[in-house]
Amino acid sequence: MTETIPDHRPDGLTAAEVAELTASGRTNAFVQDSSRSVWSIVRANVLTLFNAIILACFLVLLAIGRWQDALFGFSAIANAVIGTVQEYRAKRALDKLALLNAPSARVLRDGAEAEVAVGAVVLGDTLVLRAGDQVAADAVTLDGDGLQLDESMLTGESDPVEKAPGDRVLSGSIVVGGEGSAVVDRVGADSFANSLAAEAKRFSLVASELRSSINRVLKWVTWFIGPVALLVLNAQMIAQGGWVEASQSGAWRDAAVATIASVVAMVPLGLVLMTSITFAVGAVKLARQQVLVQELPAVEGLARVDLICLDKTGTLTQGDIVFDAAHPLTERPGWERVLAWYGVQNDANATARSLVGRFTEQPAGSPVDRVAFSSARKWSAVTFDDGMWVLGGPEMVFPARAAGDAVLEGLAAQAAQLAATGSRTLVLAHGTPTHDETVPADAVPVVLLTFRENIRPDAAETLAYFAAQGVGVRIISGDNPQTVAAIARGVGLDAPHGFDARELPEDQDALIRVLDENIVFGRVTPDQKKRIVVALKTAGHTVAMTGDGVNDALAIKEADIGVAMNSGAAATKAVARLVLLDGKFSHLPSVVAEGRQVIANIERVSMLFLTKTAYATFLAIAFGILLLPFPFLPRQLSVTDGLTIGIPAFFLALLPNAQRYVPGFLRRSLSFAVPAGVVVTVGLAAYARLAANMAIPEAEIRTGSTLILTIIGLWILVVLSRPVTRFKGAVIGAMMIGLVLVYTVPIVRDFLQLVDPTLPTALLVLATSVLSIALIEIVRFAHRRIAVRDVERALNAREARRQRAAEALSAK
Repeated sequence: MTETIPDHRPDGLTAAEVAELTASGRTNAFVQDSSRSVWSIVRANVLTLFNAIILACFLVLLAIGRWQDALFGFSAIANAVIGTVQEYRAKRALDKLALLNAPSARVLRDGAEAEVAVGAVVLGDTLVLRAGDQVAADAVTLDGDGLQLDESMLTGESDPVEKAPGDRVLSGSIVVGGEGSAVVDRVGADSFANSLAAEAKRFSLVASELRSSINRVLKWVTWFIGPVALLVLNAQMIAQGGWVEASQSGAWRDAAVATIASVVAMVPLGLVLMTSITFAVGAVKLARQQVLVQELPAVEGLARVDLICLDKTGTLTQGDIVFDAAHPLTERPGWERVLAWYGVQNDANATARSLVGRFTEQPAGSPVDRVAFSSARKWSAVTFDDGMWVLGGPEMVFPARAAGDAVLEGLAAQAAQLAATGSRTLVLAHGTPTHDETVPADAVPVVLLTFRENIRPDAAETLAYFAAQGVGVRIISGDNPQTVAAIARGVGLDAPHGFDARELPEDQDALIRVLDENIVFGRVTPDQKKRIVVALKTAGHTVAMTGDGVNDALAIKEADIGVAMNSGAAATKAVARLVLLDGKFSHLPSVVAEGRQVIANIERVSMLFLTKTAYATFLAIAFGILLLPFPFLPRQLSVTDGLTIGIPAFFLALLPNAQRYVPGFLRRSLSFAVPAGVVVTVGLAAYARLAANMAIPEAEIRTGSTLILTIIGLWILVVLSRPVTRFKGAVIGAMMIGLVLVYTVPIVRDFLQLVDPTLPTALLVLATSVLSIALIEIVRFAHRRIAVRDVERALNAREARRQRAAEALSAK
């Protein structure tokens, strides 16, 4: 549908026009949740393949009148409800934070500028665009003064695009230079960014080793359930006298119950639930610390990071630029007034604005021409009647230092000396005006300016934490490399010098060698920041990138985990997976700690659930092949699972855990779960065969099997809980008390069809339990050796990368 755009006027829309357009729905309002919708949360927790299997089994048991064995159905319902409630609570917390920190747009209405919510922009509004702004809606440029837009997040083109009057500007693009205005011609769902389904999609599932590993297990179980169920059903029908006799006598009901018991035990429902709950709880805990988690698996992500890239401004420093001093180089009147002009411009950055307090007298005339600042060239210029004044980094304004030119040599030496102290340096030069946005060939440096940045008080402590945790650090900044190196030394980094990014090699392997050898990089362009992140990922690192500027957006988006400061540009926050709402760099250790807790606890919990899946699968296959009656009722397995896995797993998943991340989560989990499952299967199968040979009644065999499984399950819980703290001991003790109550409370024992074991059964249970516990200890010993080898392998791989980089650099 083609919208009718109101005629544009220099003073913008009137309040009455805005009200009319809002009432007719022609606003930029677009529902893009910062987290999943309620329906998607319900669907993920309820409408799953495994819930469908559980529901089918539940309905079958109800249909044949065995509701007592359908307890697992209520357990599955409880799991779905708990998972949905936990994720919904996390969604509400994240949505509330996102709403409080929603971006705004600058518009011209009734002849005055106004800040309005992005959703309140209406068709025909005049957007006022300045450096650092994100374009709120599609518009057509009215006027511009060096207006440059970065459309990389929309088009993939990394170079800034110059915008002239009549050119289209797209929502989601970022103003990186100059200023201008544009009239909105497409809003809401019709805008370019929204039509692409929001480039910075929130709550998308980032790369998560936990989720991908669990999904892999679920896929395997899906393939096994059907054939195993048929195998068990055949065995149970034969155990009941054969298919014909069982069908005629009604014994098929017992066969169906036994088959359902085996199938339900194979489904690791609780593992999915625990993972969702742990992610959600972690996100809410971080939200209380002013860390907005825009994608829940990002809680896990930062814990896997082994190298973090930091932008200097706003991360190591507070971002408040303070003018320090002026160092005249050449006599040229009027430079103070030019600096005063720079300080009061609408598109002035923090550095230029810091000049206002020192330089107040404005030039007499208006500028003849100007060149807006560009992050690529790192200088800007203004032309008055007396010539062209260029303000920028000394090495950028005068990249080729003429040998024998005393003034330029003096400038270079003095700038290097000041930069080495941590001061930021700019030079103001004067020359004959040019018309192609180049520095005049006859430009002469007039005055060298120094600025200071206040180092964040928490920066040194935070970097020390990362160093202690074995996380490498790279400082990449657009400022002078020696200035950045001085600041890096001020926060405790071993950075004797900074590397000038203009000398970065184009070859990927050579770039990786340089990145391994150096810590600090200066004069880095936005595209180079992205290249650095890509190169580090290619070298095998898991990379985090922090920053707050528009020039950090590409690198933050490319990194495995992007972290933005809330004080940064809206576009930077949109592509980040974590946003530090109060801008405190010191929150990152908390995020790492929370992520490590999630990974370590889920790994421990997964071994519980996967052990159950393993022994359930092996039991079904073994009893199916041996044609033995399945030794459990579904209700007995429900109680066993609750005491040995479900209830304790809930507590274990949320305990503090500072264990470092080591790749190979699924392999380590299965290296314990599969052998432990074999031990449980062999023990129960041997017990069932011996008991059957001794003509022990079926009810007594089931009682003994339930007791054996509960004892072994509790011991596995003890093994995986080591070291056993007071809290863990209380949880394990409570489960043991629960076991005693199950066998001693008459109403519970009768409901579960448990009987008092005779002496032969008791001796078989004792012998089987002791032997199985001994084998579980051996499995755990071997598993710990595997875990230690994984740690050694990870450390050796990291050291090998460093050695290869050093050898390659030496050879070069």
